[in-house]
Amino acid sequence: MRTLNPEYVEAVRRDVNPCPFFSLLSIEIKELGWGEAVLELMAQQKHLQPFGVVHGGAFASLIDAAAFWATYTEVPEGLGMTTVDLKLNYLAPVTAGRIIAIGKCLRAGRTLYLGEVSVRNESGQLLAHGTSTLMVLKNLQMEGVPTWPRKYLD
Repeated sequence: MRTLNPEYVEAVRRDVNPCPFFSLLSIEIKELGWGEAVLELMAQQKHLQPFGVVHGGAFASLIDAAAFWATYTEVPEGLGMTTVDLKLNYLAPVTAGRIIAIGKCLRAGRTLYLGEVSVRNESGQLLAHGTSTLMVLKNLQMEGVPTWPRKYLD
């Protein structure tokens, strides 16, 4: 297990949270650690589908992002990553409140990583669960991101 550089974590949060897609859905990276990520979404009117509950696409986006950032913490510095598979189960409807996604890296391979995400409300009720397979890419860099501090302390 490696130790993430706190300056790197802060740079990721500073530069990724305001990105257009995260801003559109009001997703925020709250915590990053080795093989772990916590992202949040505060359910708003814009997230509701016609029946008045948070749209499944908002859950899918949150799960995809939480799996990405949990696994990306274990990817060697200088490499990119993209989702190749996303599977999820919707377990309970939500109409309002904070939605918390806790992502974990289940397996870090040479080119494929597996992430798992549990999505809960503030009282801990499981709302959705998902897994994602992500592929490491050598020539994929984030656009518009300045040079970040080194990723690991060790």
